[in-house]
Amino acid sequence: MESFPEWLIPLGELGFPAGIAIYLLIRFEKRIEHLTEAIRELEQSTQKTK
Repeated sequence: MESFPEWLIPLGELGFPAGIAIYLLIRFEKRIEHLTEAIRELEQSTQKTK
């Protein structure tokens, strides 16, 4: 007796990696924004010293 439809198995196999990828992208996006801001601040401080 089969408990899941056949189309649900590939969806489950792809859903978990896709969920992890989305989670990591959201986390890394925040870090990239912070790094971008730090680079801008560094650039502004180096321009002031010239």
